[in-house]
Amino acid sequence: MKKYWLAAAGVVAAVVIAAPSAVGASTETSPATRSAAQTKPAAPAEPAAARPAVPVKVAVPVKVAPAEAAVPAPDPVRTVRPGARVDAGQGYTVWLTREGKYWTGPDGYENFRSVVDGNIDRSQPGVSHQSEGDATGVFHSGLYYGTRKAGRVELTDAEGRKTAATLIALPGRPDWGVWYAHTGPAEGNGGSSPGVTLYDRTGKLLAELPGFDFPAGRG
Repeated sequence: MKKYWLAAAGVVAAVVIAAPSAVGASTETSPATRSAAQTKPAAPAEPAAARPAVPVKVAVPVKVAPAEAAVPAPDPVRTVRPGARVDAGQGYTVWLTREGKYWTGPDGYENFRSVVDGNIDRSQPGVSHQSEGDATGVFHSGLYYGTRKAGRVELTDAEGRKTAATLIALPGRPDWGVWYAHTGPAEGNGGSSPGVTLYDRTGKLLAELPGFDFPAGRG
């Protein structure tokens, strides 16, 4: 009987050693178990419900063209110094002083047209005309006056052909200046003197000198 109790006690001790009590067993996870848990891939998350795409507004830079500087219209009148000789072409030279208009031709003779002798009325727009030439061509020149806004002087012959004149004036733009132009050769000893018109810079007619039959020569 004594041997039986010893054997039974040995069996109980073996069971205790092999299987510790649930109450006293440690809850700590072994290193091997932690490693396996850490390396195990996570289960894929459930996809979220599809949402409608929301359009994204992107600000587009607006290209603004640089402002263009206003370009002034070319001055139709050339400014010349008092006494400065201007080559008017075909052997003619023109110059101005405070007293009026001077010119010479191929013959070398000097001519003068005053603006201060009272022969022109500078209180209102007007135009004068002198001409000289021969079978090679006619040189036309004259005064325009009574305005500081001269834009164009134009010659019109008997056939309706128009010739634009060159305009010159002294510094400070006084109320007078000089125009000159060339036309074709005179016919024989006479011919028709073209009409002369003066316009302002807007194209408005300021003064007109009708054409007429007049011998070509010094006027």
